Amino acid sequence: MKKIFGRPNSLKRVPFRYCPGCGHSLIHRLIAECVDTLGIRERVVGIAPVGCAVFAYDYFNFDMLEVAHGRPPAVATALKRVMPDRVIFSYQGDGDLAAIGTSEIIHTAARGENISVFFVNNATYGMTGGQMAPTTLIGQRTTTTPRGRSSRPDGNPLRVAELLSTIEGVTYLERVSVDSHRDIIAAKRAIEKALVYQMTGKGFSLVELLSPCPTDWGLSPNASLRWMREQMAHFFPIGLLKDAG
Repeated sequence: MKKIFGRPNSLKRVPFRYCPGCGHSLIHRLIAECVDTLGIRERVVGIAPVGCAVFAYDYFNFDMLEVAHGRPPAVATALKRVMPDRVIFSYQGDGDLAAIGTSEIIHTAARGENISVFFVNNATYGMTGGQMAPTTLIGQRTTTTPRGRSSRPDGNPLRVAELLSTIEGVTYLERVSVDSHRDIIAAKRAIEKALVYQMTGKGFSLVELLSPCPTDWGLSPNASLRWMREQMAHFFPIGLLKDAG
């Protein structure tokens, strides 16, 4: 009998402990499948920071490094420079990359470092209780904006991908989602492309992945997917922002 589906070799045989409906486990699988397809498991080093992303080292079956909040791009830069034969990626949430790590990602992109960044945007601080994040939408309720985010005094959400697209050092930049089968296929294609661009020395790549957080959004998993399509994707449009490869 032909086997057509199974656990990727690049995922450990342990159960995920993410909340029901969370997008992290799905994104982990997509990355693992791409690593297997490219045959680079022995060369890959993943970097995860503080936040829900920190659990990645429990699940990926290749070298993982945990670093300080917001610092994955700096550590990825150092590793890639001293070990240029390795395939280095950072796996970061919006609270990490778009808040405490804003300067790190901007200057790493400006230098055109030859790394891949997977940026998971769920519009909230997931691990610490659902506080407002830089990507929280206007009107979205969080534990720190119980009446909904307001542009004053809370400020406006950051469109990180659009911001980075203005930087000359960026080679490849795409925003994808994991809210449907079609979008999941597109997300996998983008992840693989970011890794291939690094392997061929084309420079800095970032894939932003819109991801559900049912627990902190106070929605069911199905309702979360609908909210992503109707609200998140309206403010964070899916698509290719830059491809200079």
